[in-house]
Amino acid sequence: MVEIISKRDGPRREDAQVKRLIEQNRSTIIRLADQLSAGGYSASKQPRQKPKAQGLIIHVGGAPGSVAEANPSVHVSINGRVISKDQNTGRQLHHIGDIRDRGGEHIFVLATKQNGYFAPVDEAIAAKLADVDGRRLTATYSEEQLATDIGAKLGIN
Repeated sequence: MVEIISKRDGPRREDAQVKRLIEQNRSTIIRLADQLSAGGYSASKQPRQKPKAQGLIIHVGGAPGSVAEANPSVHVSINGRVISKDQNTGRQLHHIGDIRDRGGEHIFVLATKQNGYFAPVDEAIAAKLADVDGRRLTATYSEEQLATDIGAKLGIN
């Protein structure tokens, strides 16, 4: 036996019958849905009121108010990034370099194009810190001393 199925326009006869049955019994279906959801079904279908502002609301766009002049300092973060940051706001001003582990030794690497950084420090800063690039950290020369030296060379501390 071969059954030929051709596509017709409009809904199938079975779909039309089910849709008609649902429409005829809609009130019963809604009543049962409310009973099962403790009235939540009808409540979810009601239009919601939009929140209204109470009192005076003032919104001024644009940049935040100007803060006092930046107070920079050199800081070595927990993950080995050497940065200059503003002590007033705590924001990072510049990324100076990183402390990397090379062969078991901790070495300061200046953020320059030659060292593979996409956002290198300015040429003036790189010239001032050229002798610090590649400096090895030891028990006698710590991260704090490195930060102090960099700050002194940049005129920050």
